[in-house]
Amino acid sequence: AFASMKEHDRLTHARERMMRKLAGRRSSSRLPELVELVVSRPVVSAAMIVKELGTTPQGAIGLANQLELREVTGRGRFRAWGML
Repeated sequence: AFASMKEHDRLTHARERMMRKLAGRRSSSRLPELVELVVSRPVVSAAMIVKELGTTPQGAIGLANQLELREVTGRGRFRAWGML
């Protein structure tokens, strides 16, 4: 139970930190949707972002960079990101 609460606190803190970056964004921004996608899944790829949010592959990479997600694959192509 203690480990679960610790993980919940980590996810909540990470979500709050990402939501702070949304201040001053346009109302049509896809960043809030990306935040929810990242919180709901342990790892997201550009293809997942494209499918869920309806962006282009380059747009998906740009959105992931704006949120400062941790790149977990160590590759230039077929990248995947996770939360810090």
